[in-house]
Amino acid sequence: MKIEHTALYVSDLERARKFFEGYFGAVSNDIYINKRTGFKSYFLTFDEGARLEIMQRPDVTAKRKKSTHTGYSHIAFSVGSREMVDALTELLLTDGYSVVSGPRTTGDGYYESCIVDCEGNLIEITE
Repeated sequence: MKIEHTALYVSDLERARKFFEGYFGAVSNDIYINKRTGFKSYFLTFDEGARLEIMQRPDVTAKRKKSTHTGYSHIAFSVGSREMVDALTELLLTDGYSVVSGPRTTGDGYYESCIVDCEGNLIEITE
């Protein structure tokens, strides 16, 4: 069994799509629009086949996000090396994104950093 995809509601669908395409190499399908409900979504596919659905709907409201809460916590992307973790973290920092932690080696042996994306979600970048 495998996880087929995960989904994330966003406030700005196009900005979120460009974020994942630009920084994480996602390839987007064409937009899906349900004219009756106003629901819109893209499926983003990453190099190894993982998929993320980003969604928007007019009746979904933003909630205040905390770094610790029940439910989904973050998405982690493996970029292949410590050097790539460092480089992508520095690029995101230079482009104005907040770095929450790292790059560092965690107690369980991961080399990672954690950033806040364009929607306020946590993104882990691992080797």
